[in-house]
Amino acid sequence: MPITIADVASRAGVSKTTVSRVLNGKGEVDESTAARVRRVIDELGYTPSARAVNLARGHTRVIGMLVPSLIWPWMGEIVQGAVDVVEAEGYGLLLFTCNRGAESMRQFSAQVSGKAFDGLLAIEPEGTLDYLADLYAGGLPVVLIDDRGDKPLMPSVGTTNRAGGALAARHLVEIGRRHPLVITGPEKFGCTQDRLRGFADVFDAAGTPVDPRYVMEGDFTYDCGAQAIQRALGLGLEFDAVFAHNDLSAAGALQALRHAGRTVPGDVALVGFDDILHAAHTEPPLTTIRQPMRQMGEMAARRLIAHFDGTPLTSEPNILSTTLVVRSSTAPAQPERTTGHHL
Repeated sequence: MPITIADVASRAGVSKTTVSRVLNGKGEVDESTAARVRRVIDELGYTPSARAVNLARGHTRVIGMLVPSLIWPWMGEIVQGAVDVVEAEGYGLLLFTCNRGAESMRQFSAQVSGKAFDGLLAIEPEGTLDYLADLYAGGLPVVLIDDRGDKPLMPSVGTTNRAGGALAARHLVEIGRRHPLVITGPEKFGCTQDRLRGFADVFDAAGTPVDPRYVMEGDFTYDCGAQAIQRALGLGLEFDAVFAHNDLSAAGALQALRHAGRTVPGDVALVGFDDILHAAHTEPPLTTIRQPMRQMGEMAARRLIAHFDGTPLTSEPNILSTTLVVRSSTAPAQPERTTGHHL
């Protein structure tokens, strides 16, 4: 059987608390007792677990990460960016998803109560922003990776959604497209509003405002992209471009346009948002607005670990720039190129 702290305490004739104090060098034990405990530790060959020592010192060197699901196309990039930093700094990562709804959150809450990790990285599962804010206000270090554009009153890492929408619009205007159809994300999301606002601003400035009838609300799925195209064509709307608020809905739109006999980019230029891996492998490859997913995960993890090293956490967000990636869905035989927006 492995030697335990209780075995050391029994052999040395002291309490387990005294052994813990000796192990952690807290200086609350007289020297003769401490020497006796250290001698017993050597005799028994006791090796405290790293977890036990860290818990005794008040930290675990484990970071929690809460995400809605791992099946979202860009989720792996953010998680990998966080993992790269966490592992390099000698921390562990405890990953939680919300695939089982309320039951998942109950299990997560139990881990919070048990102080299973020192701080939390979170991509907000829908409806949990207030809960996360309460955890932060209660003393848990939290850094939100803000994919929804909610502008939370806690530390966060986000991206330039409004500037990204403007980049998409500016590109379409530059290639002569003046009648866009927009397939948005859910209206309640801040990122949806920002992307639409940035896009509309550019067309307003170009003298061809976006007609509200040409704005179709979606839900970031493949099916919503296809259905938006079908609905627009069924209403007899004429458009020469599509801006979809993510690449999945752009892929759905691409398929629906093909089925309707519309060529891309000949009849309709198509721009997505995110630059997931699939975007470069559609036919034609998809022009899109790249979100710096991996860098967002990296920056959030660095910010949390810097806090452990003494840098205060503030609600001031870190904002990383979106960039335009031009592929063949907006210009035939166009080599891929990237342009960006810098704050």
